[in-house]
Amino acid sequence: MAGTASCNVFALKALPSPTAAPIRRHARPLPCSTTSASFRWPTGRRAPLLERPLAPRAAADDGEKWGKQARDELKAAAAADDDEEWGKQARDELRAAAEVVAVAEEATETRALKEKMFEAFRGTDRGLRASGETRAEVDELIAQLEAKNPTPAPTEAVALLDGKWILVYASFSQFFPLLGSGSLLMNADEILQSIDSETFTVQNSVKFVGPLATTAVSTNATYVVRSPKRVQIKFNEGVIGTPQLTDSIEFPDKVEILGQSIDLSPLKGVIASIQDSYSSVAKTISGQPPLKIPISAGKAESWLLTTYLDEELRISRGDGGSVFVLVKEGSSLLN
Repeated sequence: MAGTASCNVFALKALPSPTAAPIRRHARPLPCSTTSASFRWPTGRRAPLLERPLAPRAAADDGEKWGKQARDELKAAAAADDDEEWGKQARDELRAAAEVVAVAEEATETRALKEKMFEAFRGTDRGLRASGETRAEVDELIAQLEAKNPTPAPTEAVALLDGKWILVYASFSQFFPLLGSGSLLMNADEILQSIDSETFTVQNSVKFVGPLATTAVSTNATYVVRSPKRVQIKFNEGVIGTPQLTDSIEFPDKVEILGQSIDLSPLKGVIASIQDSYSSVAKTISGQPPLKIPISAGKAESWLLTTYLDEELRISRGDGGSVFVLVKEGSSLLN
């Protein structure tokens, strides 16, 4: 018939053969053609889910959706990593900039304290003629500088410690007994302390200048490091340098006395004779070796504590509470 399927699997029912293989009772015959429009399962239901083919478009949509989500997550992770790296770099740069600013501010404050201290003891002849009020002000500024000491272990900073240091302030005149005497019509022109860490030696020297001669008095010592800030000093000898006399005595052609001008030209012959004799004496004295004086053992030892040290300034404290401020030779602070 026209309306029937091309193959009817239920038209004939074969009798079982005694020799035939047993028939599986629940086996469901397959249709001859799954493409027939009139085909239906015997129960009248649609094919089970596992037996229906998966729609290709739905599978593609699911894959694309999963891939997009994965890509978005990877991008977000990469962006987070970039943000974290950029943030760390930015924090490091900000921290470095802050440190530079802090160092600059500290240097500015330290320089201001130095200048204020120098202004305080200016005109006091290295503190020898300072008033009590001036000394108190200088001591306060010294304490502030010591609190900003950039070198915690001065005895180990040999590059800073070595060299010639010029004394610009002392808390009392006992640094050199001759400084406050005012004798010999001579003035202390320069006071130096030379340190050599290779030989562990210290030399203190004072240069005296007078109208007729210049000379130097010095002490030679060795030292032993006792702590990062303190050294023990042992003085070995004192040395009085040979006086260097001026080559000649200059006399003016005339002098003013009580408003009267006195002509000295008639005395030129006498003056020339005096100059010749003085030059001969000066040459004789200048050729003599310096005088060395041994220092007794009882007064041979002292200690020195360095409480501030940088490339141009040193503050040290000695026995009896003495304080010394010294400037490295060639520093702009001496100007």
